[in-house]
Amino acid sequence: MSKEMVIYLDGESLDRQQIERIVYDRVEVGISEHSLKRVQESRERIEKQLRDGKVIYGVNTGFGKLSDIQIEEEDITKLQLNLLRADAVGVGDPLPQPIVRAMMILRANALAKGFSGIKEDTLQLLIQLINKGVHPVVPSKGSVGASGDLAPLSHVAIVLIGEGRAEFEGEILPGGEALKRAGLQPVTLQAKEGLALINGTQAMTAVGVIGLNEAERVGLAADMAASLTMEALQGIITAFDKELLAVRPHKEMEVVGSRIRNWLEGSKRITSQGQIRMQDAYSIRCIPQVHGASWQSLQYVDDRLSVEMNSATDNPIILENGEIISGGHFHGQPIALAMDFMKVGAAEWANISERRIERLVNPQLSGLSPFLATDPGLECGLMVAQYVAAALVSENKVLAHPASVDSIPTSANQEDHVSMGTIGSRQAREIIHNSSRVIAIELICASQAIHLEQIENKLAPATKAYLEKVRKICPPLEADRDISEQIEELSKFILRDDTLTQDVK
Repeated sequence: MSKEMVIYLDGESLDRQQIERIVYDRVEVGISEHSLKRVQESRERIEKQLRDGKVIYGVNTGFGKLSDIQIEEEDITKLQLNLLRADAVGVGDPLPQPIVRAMMILRANALAKGFSGIKEDTLQLLIQLINKGVHPVVPSKGSVGASGDLAPLSHVAIVLIGEGRAEFEGEILPGGEALKRAGLQPVTLQAKEGLALINGTQAMTAVGVIGLNEAERVGLAADMAASLTMEALQGIITAFDKELLAVRPHKEMEVVGSRIRNWLEGSKRITSQGQIRMQDAYSIRCIPQVHGASWQSLQYVDDRLSVEMNSATDNPIILENGEIISGGHFHGQPIALAMDFMKVGAAEWANISERRIERLVNPQLSGLSPFLATDPGLECGLMVAQYVAAALVSENKVLAHPASVDSIPTSANQEDHVSMGTIGSRQAREIIHNSSRVIAIELICASQAIHLEQIENKLAPATKAYLEKVRKICPPLEADRDISEQIEELSKFILRDDTLTQDVK
C-alpha cells in the first residue's frame, strides 16, 4: 500500500480529521520511522534500568497503594498479565465501535511518542487490530478518569494477549479466536507493557474527539435551522448586522452572524427592523450571541483535545535522558473540564432551538395554523413534536451537571482525587445526540411552516437547497402521520453531514 493511503502516527501531529478517516473510512494506520526509533530507544532504557537492578514503579513493584511492594524478577511478566486481568472489570453496554477504534488510535499515538517503554511488536499488534478490524468489546462504565481510563483500556489491551472478547466481521468472539481469524498472533507482554497499554486518558479523549466532530455538525445544523425558522417567521435580519456585531467583538458571535447573513442572502422572506415589527424575540434576535457562545465552548474543547491526543499520558514516564519519573499525566482533569464545558455548549443549542419550535407551532406567536396542522382540531399536527423537544432539553439539563466536580478516592486513598472525565465525555455525547434530535424537530417544523405558507420560491438559495435535503428524509405533512423514525433519521443525517462544514472556519 502506498504511503498516501496510510496515516502514520508520530505522537505529534494526529488531528481529529485523521481520526475520523481511520475510524469511519477505514484508512490504514502505521507508525512513522522516527517514532519506531524512539519506541525502541525507550524500550532499551527500561531494560537497562532492570539490568542495573533499579526499582521502577509498575515494572517491578505493585500498583497504586501496593507500589511499595517489590516484585521478584521471575514474576515481572506475570505482573503485567495480572494487571490486565484484574483491571478488565468494566460494566454496562459496550462502547460503540467508532469510539473503540478511536481509543486504539489514540493509545497507539501516545505510545508512538516513545516515553512508555512498549516493545515494537506489541505496538504493531495494536496497529494491526485497527487495520484488520478487530474491535475489543469495551464496557462503557467503570472509569473514574484517574489513574487514566484503566478499566476501558484494559478491555482493549487484554485482546492483545488473546483474552477478553472482540468483534470481528460482525461476530463477537473470544479474544484469541478473533486474533486467529484475522491472521494475528497474541503477544507475550514483558516488563511495563501492560501498564503502558492501559495507563492513559484515551477512553474519555476518544469519546470527546468523536463527540466534538459531531457537535460541530450539530452547531452548523442549528445555524441552518435558525435560518429557515427566520424565513418561516419573517425574522428581522437587522439584528445580524456586521457593524452591530463588531462592537462586541466575540469572534464566534460574528462568525454565526456572518454565516446566517450569507445563507439568507437573496431571501424574500427576511425583514428589516420596523418593517413588520421593531424587534424579534430573543430566541431569534440573539441567535449570534447564544449560538456563538456555544461555538466558543467547542473552541476550548478543541484546544484541549488537540493537546491530549498528542500527549504521553503514561506513568511512569521514561525520559530521553534515561530518567524514569512517576508523575500524574494519567489524570483526566484537563479533559474532564473540557467535556463538562462541551455539555453546556451543546445543550444550549437545543435550549434555544426548542424555544424557536414553540414560536413555530404556537399560533399566538406565529400567526400560522395551530401546531402547523393542515386541519387543526381534527389533526394535532406537530403539537407533540414540541413535547419531545421539551423532554430532550430537560434531559440535557440533568446530563449537563458537571461530572468533574465529583471525586471518590480509590486504591485505599492513594488515588485520592479523580476526574470522572469519562463519565463527563459519555454524557457530553448523549447531550450532543439529544440536541441533534431537537434541531431535527426544528427543521421539520420550519419545513412544515414553509409548506403551509407555500413560500418555497421566496427562500434564499442556500436555505432552499438544505430544505430539499430535509424533505428527502421527512416530507411535509399533508395529514397526521408517525414521524418518529424520520426525526431519528434526520438526527443521524445531521451528525454525519459534512455539506455545511466549510462554513466552520
